[in-house]
Amino acid sequence: MTLATLLNPAILFFLLGLVAGLVKSSLRLPEGLSKTLSLYLMIAIGLRGGVELAHVGLDGSALLAVGVALLLSLGLPVVAHNLLRLTTPLDRQERASIAAHYGSVSVVTFAAAIAMLQRESRVFEPYMIGLLAVMEAPAIVTGLTLARAHQEPPAEGSKSSSLGAQLVQHVFLHGSIVLLLGSFTIGWLIGPRGLGELQGAFVVPFQGALCIFLLDMGLVVAERTADLKKLRPSVMAFGVYMPLIGAALGLSAGHLLGLSVGGMTLLAVLAASASYIVVPAVMRSALPSASPALSLSLALGVTFPFNVTVGIPLYKAAASALSTPEQRRSEAL
Repeated sequence: MTLATLLNPAILFFLLGLVAGLVKSSLRLPEGLSKTLSLYLMIAIGLRGGVELAHVGLDGSALLAVGVALLLSLGLPVVAHNLLRLTTPLDRQERASIAAHYGSVSVVTFAAAIAMLQRESRVFEPYMIGLLAVMEAPAIVTGLTLARAHQEPPAEGSKSSSLGAQLVQHVFLHGSIVLLLGSFTIGWLIGPRGLGELQGAFVVPFQGALCIFLLDMGLVVAERTADLKKLRPSVMAFGVYMPLIGAALGLSAGHLLGLSVGGMTLLAVLAASASYIVVPAVMRSALPSASPALSLSLALGVTFPFNVTVGIPLYKAAASALSTPEQRRSEAL
């Protein structure tokens, strides 16, 4: 990892929040600011993706990438579930819940990766933003399928029979999905000229907003350190090696798709991240016997800081190594 990576402002602000929380500092961000910044980041990411798509158009390679992203989101929970079965004493419900988290994605981790690529003036395929939304829900379906395997079919009219309604309400109509897809559509409709009018609101301030949000995330992670003490070492280890496995699969898929270094990096980040917003909301109601604290502590307390501080630079370095020298020179603007 280079000194430039370690001095990434977003990472440094995350570490500042983490240290401030661990030493019990009185540093706190205003209540509600974290939610506001989260919404802002999703709008900014969605707009940029839509604008770039309007600029280059939608072709067969984009549709193929969407298909690959769907397969990754559907398949990663199966890998995660089997690894947890082999290495931990967790029961089926808890394994399935955690697996769904690790097949889904983290918007904030994705935003941190985009910020790093922007600082290096590195381009990436515009439809990568769309893959972020595509990979949110399929993992939940796989996770619930794994949890219900070998169980008796639910009785008609029972709570389980409303699974389809739960998925629609908690996943496809979840605020983050609606906002991300909506912003992506708006960006596609307004194009580069329309984004120029919003430059001062959603382009220039993006890096600063991300720094403030990651400062708050550092404080949140520090608050969960007590929960981490309750995790078995085998479960905590999963929170580190599963992202590496996911990233390897994402990099392999990106290489086969012929993605740019930036595109491969982002697909690796998507495959390596774990959801701590959308998936917990679904699992809390769909799998009440699975501990939400366990999944959240693992995704937010172990995997998120690992990806933000170590994973993203590592995935980018691996993506660069997979590309040709000519490709690297042409993509670095």
